Amino acid sequence: MKRSPLVILLLTVLLDLIGFGIVLPLLPTYAKDLGANPFMIGLIAAIFSIMQFIFSPLWGKLSDKIGRRPVMLISIFITALSYLVFAQAATIPLLIFARGLSGIGSANIAAAQAYITDVTDSKSRSGAMGMIGAAFGIGFIIGPLIGGILKHSYGIQMVGYVSAALITFDFILAIFLLPESNKSAQKISFGFLKKRSESDQPKQSTLRFLGEKTSEYGEGLKLVFSSRPLTLLMIANYIYTFAIVNMQVASILLWKEYFMASDKQIGYIFAYVGIWSVVVQGGLIRKLIKKLGEHKLFFWGHLFTFVGVFFVPFAPQSSLFSIGLVILFFFAIGTSLVAPINLSMISLYSYKQQQGQILGLSQSVNSFARIMGPFSGSILYGMNFRAPYIVAGVLTIAGAVIALKLFKYNIEALEPETEAEIA
Repeated sequence: MKRSPLVILLLTVLLDLIGFGIVLPLLPTYAKDLGANPFMIGLIAAIFSIMQFIFSPLWGKLSDKIGRRPVMLISIFITALSYLVFAQAATIPLLIFARGLSGIGSANIAAAQAYITDVTDSKSRSGAMGMIGAAFGIGFIIGPLIGGILKHSYGIQMVGYVSAALITFDFILAIFLLPESNKSAQKISFGFLKKRSESDQPKQSTLRFLGEKTSEYGEGLKLVFSSRPLTLLMIANYIYTFAIVNMQVASILLWKEYFMASDKQIGYIFAYVGIWSVVVQGGLIRKLIKKLGEHKLFFWGHLFTFVGVFFVPFAPQSSLFSIGLVILFFFAIGTSLVAPINLSMISLYSYKQQQGQILGLSQSVNSFARIMGPFSGSILYGMNFRAPYIVAGVLTIAGAVIALKLFKYNIEALEPETEAEIA
């Protein structure tokens, strides 16, 4: 396991996520200040995930062809630009554009995951994927605190400028310290450029380029459906993410309206969950995988999540910071296990030369769930405040059933260089 490039990669991801965390909690109120109605606020929240859904597999496959490093550099630059636009977004259309641009840049998570598969072996991969999860946890602990202070003291423009400066520093670090991990892609890329320079072939038309890009989803789906465990993992990825987002969209309303929590207390709750996520994904997950293995942890992660989502609205109103925190402990542990292990197992069951593409498709599946989940959660909450949590609980049990089905596919039996189909 090559630690040095992995550390640099995780640092760039962390800086990116802190910048994301600075802006995200302020979006609904800022959009409302600009005169956005509830539908427009929803669109502003969803456009980020929509762009991730579209661009994740494109970044992933491009990283297979030209290398992880150039894709990371281009996408980080786009993210920095998006925050500069955000700083000047005094109208709703410009705010939507800024968030869409940020979604395009942040879709590089597929390339980052593929980078990890390049520099880790099968035994250390889940732990490395867990470090990305830990970066998410740290980003959502530090980012909102910085964003709240900046907006209160200097205004929303400073929030955008500081985020842009942070991502620009990330970009500079990546230029000088992030090496290429996909050596075969470098050779393919250089050979391709040489071939083109030695011939007078006409440039590819825009329509043909777009046609090829849209066909990549079909190619990715064929790869996934040719492998039974990959199909199961993609389904598990979607229903689990949908369950969590479906529940999360109702959480703030529940905590305010049912548990009578203040905004400051809600911030403490997010920090509490984030700290446990960092503890688990930052190191504990590696020890657990060595002791129990991916399959068992994947199963138990779903069961822990069930406890952490289903019982939340059934706790007594005065028990948010007692029984409620115990329930949220199960939520934090479960989500910290399921997400990185799902990604690791997808990479381990993937065909070696298409890992970037398949991980990109996985990220798109994740993003699609994040687009649909908020609509489901808000509608269900309007019907009954407990409904989003009941639905989330049922879906996590369905995920546990899928996890059980995966037990018969032995990861250790796979040859790392084999690309034969897994029946």
